[in-house]
Amino acid sequence: MLKRISILLLAGLIFYSCATVPLSGRKQLSLVDNSEVLPMSFQQYNDVKSESKVVTNTADGESVVRVGKRIAAAVETYLHDNGHGEILNGFEWEFNLIQDDQVNAWCMPGGKVAFYTGILPVCQNDEGIAVVMGHEVAHAIASHARERMSQGMVANGLLGGVQAAMGQNPTLTESIFMQAVGMGSQVGMLKFSRDQELEADQLGLIFMAMAGYDPRVAPEFWQRMEAKSNGEAPPEFLSTHPGPDRRIDELNSQMPEALKYYKN
Repeated sequence: MLKRISILLLAGLIFYSCATVPLSGRKQLSLVDNSEVLPMSFQQYNDVKSESKVVTNTADGESVVRVGKRIAAAVETYLHDNGHGEILNGFEWEFNLIQDDQVNAWCMPGGKVAFYTGILPVCQNDEGIAVVMGHEVAHAIASHARERMSQGMVANGLLGGVQAAMGQNPTLTESIFMQAVGMGSQVGMLKFSRDQELEADQLGLIFMAMAGYDPRVAPEFWQRMEAKSNGEAPPEFLSTHPGPDRRIDELNSQMPEALKYYKN
């Protein structure tokens, strides 16, 4: 009987702790709040900047900032127009280019974005940067890191918010948090689920279109990314994502909707 009650209580907690991802409508577990996640996310981002060579006052650095600001403005417009403005509570947008050969980019919770110079040849131009920027920002807007942390907490029997979990098992809670936002591993290389990746594609396509970038370049970017592997181990940015054929098919199927938002 006690076990049954515990299961019912857990099921009730999960039911009442669900959020809805904008645009996709998918329900996701949400046991933690931005107020608990963002401060540590911002600290990690600052640590990365202090330990890296940030590229400023160059054409490439300015491109990353320029595209980032346009994507951020589109995101804010989309969320406010669709009644999801609260998602941006606590966000502090920042965009930086880091000198590194990794073919990679990421967005921390709260809108902290980093591009590595190694991905720019694949991007080729502002529109290519917008494909990646829209996708990575979408992970933050869809609260994928918070979802991962919530799932980790439930799997380990840690109920309630971060503070409550810290009281139950501080070491385990900190480990779950660090993994959810990229700490303790290669920064930004979160192995999101395939559903989360495809969801970020869907959102990212809308965001880049609203920002004035042609969404039809997105499939072309992923074709270039696939070609870069040249039959060898794929770039880090590609290795954590769904297969390129499926991704391109999904993007093409979503293109008519994305083009409704595109004004060239």
